[in-house]
Order: sequence, then structure tokens, then C-alpha cells
Amino acid sequence: MKYCVVGAGSIGGFVGAKLALAGEDVMLVARGVRTAATPAEAGRHDVVILGMKAHQVAPVARELASLCHEDTVVIPMQNGIPWWYFQRHGGEFEGRIVTRVDPEGAIAAAIDPRRIIGCVVYPACELAAPGVVRHIEGDRFPLGELDGASTERVNAIAAAFARAGLKSPVLGDIRSEIWLKLWGNLTFNPISALTHSTLVDICQFPLTRELAAAMMREAQAVANRLGITFRVTLEKRIAGAERVGKHKTSMLQDVEAGRDPEVDALVGSVIEVGRMVGEPTPHIEAVFALVKLLGSTMQQEKVYIRAHPFLG
Repeated sequence: MKYCVVGAGSIGGFVGAKLALAGEDVMLVARGVRTAATPAEAGRHDVVILGMKAHQVAPVARELASLCHEDTVVIPMQNGIPWWYFQRHGGEFEGRIVTRVDPEGAIAAAIDPRRIIGCVVYPACELAAPGVVRHIEGDRFPLGELDGASTERVNAIAAAFARAGLKSPVLGDIRSEIWLKLWGNLTFNPISALTHSTLVDICQFPLTRELAAAMMREAQAVANRLGITFRVTLEKRIAGAERVGKHKTSMLQDVEAGRDPEVDALVGSVIEVGRMVGEPTPHIEAVFALVKLLGSTMQQEKVYIRAHPFLG
């Protein structure tokens, strides 16, 4: 199969490199160090991997058609609740757009949901320099069809990922796995961005540990209303984050680099879905408001915010 990775940053670059080293035919589309600058230059592929952050999908959504033939599969690798969450979902909210990640509906209009295979990204990576990815830990990329079917295409892609050294089980309910990953992202990412603290710092400081737990309890209630059950306990999920150690979350990395924090997909989307199902999220909303103000201040003042050692 021919793969095209659009957005070859830390995660996209990691996946693209692993597939290429395993002998797969891989094309990268990214700014800076790249083999193609735009989707139009890359040609058609069998699998298109979207490696950019959630808020970066809409600007390129219409261009993705140039990468696709009739049977091309699209694998979004964004954190948070994805734009496609209620596509091929069934039930009360079938077809609903999550406006925090697709405000104008442009992504949903541009990408046929029948192309999509869901994916949850667990590895932690950093972009050390243009074209240089530092892999910190993790190798799991669970995959799943949106309707839960076990198809030839999802199994073939999972096998290719496995040959590349990635753990990619095919799941019958990819949405439950999305919530399990999001459970940590929606708490530790914004708290770290506000406090400039790593995962282990947040988990070992009693006040922030309890704040994270309160946010997670609210998110769990929202997920439960959608029929989602969590296969691990809240305390086990926090312990897993603690074991990662002195890792800066992606949102903290954004703040230190002067990039707009990826807070809508990771946090705002949970608030939106909570309102859909009638579940209150006061702790999540408070943290969301603070990070949104932080991002607004950074953009208005054209600054980044980074911790510096004490002088003297």
C-alpha cells in the first residue's frame, strides 16, 4: 500500500518513519523538511494519515481529495473528540457535528465518513528539530472502523503497522478507546499548560491531582451518557500518567513555543458533548476558560510563555 502522511510533525513524522523503515511506500506532506509541500503535489495514495493537530485539519480538508482514489482510507490521528465521532454512530446523535473541532462543517463535508478508520494515538513524541522526532515512550495505535466492523482494510493496515513495530489492535468500539485516551488529555494537558508542570508533577501534587480527578469524573459522566464504559479505573489512569514522568504535554509545548493551545478539541469538545447529553462539567469549564484566555493573551501580545531558572 502507498501511504501519505499529511502533517509530519512529531506523531506524523514518527509514524511515517516507522512505516518507511519497515519497507512501506511513504510520502510526507509537511512544512519545512519534506518530500511534498502540498497534497496536490503528492499524488494519490491508498492510505492517508492525518498527523496534524485537530485545529489544523479544516484548512487542508478540501485539498485532501487530490490524495484519494475511490478506495483510499483516511486515518485521522488527532487527540480529543474527533469531528467524525457521531458519523456512522447510530442512535440519537447520528450525524451531529462537533462544532468545537469542525465549526463550519468543512471537514465533515470534505471527507466521506466511509473512508475513515478511527485511530487512538498513545505514544509521546517531541519535534526536536525540523525533520527530527524524539520518541519518548509508547507504541500503541489502536484502530477501528466507525461502525465496529472487522474489515479486510482495517486488518491489513493493522498488520502493516505491526510490521513497523507499532501495536495496533483492531477494536470493535474505537470510541471507548478515544474516551480512555481523552480522559487524561483533557485534564493533564490544560493543567500542565497553566502550571508549566510535567505529568509526574501534576500527579504528585495533591491539589492538582484532585483537580485532575474531578475533571475526569465529569468527563466519565458525559461518556457514560453516550454508552461508553471505561476499562480502567480513574486512579489507574492517573497512575499511568504519573509513570510517564517528567514529560511536558503537547499543550505545554505549544505554550512554550508560542502556538495556540489545542484546547478546543481536547477540552471544549467535552463541554459541548456534555451539554448535548445534559451533563454538567463545571471543573472542565473553569480550566477551559483559563486556557482560552492564556491562548488569547499569547496571540494578542505575540508572546510565548516559558519557565526560566531563578537568577542569583
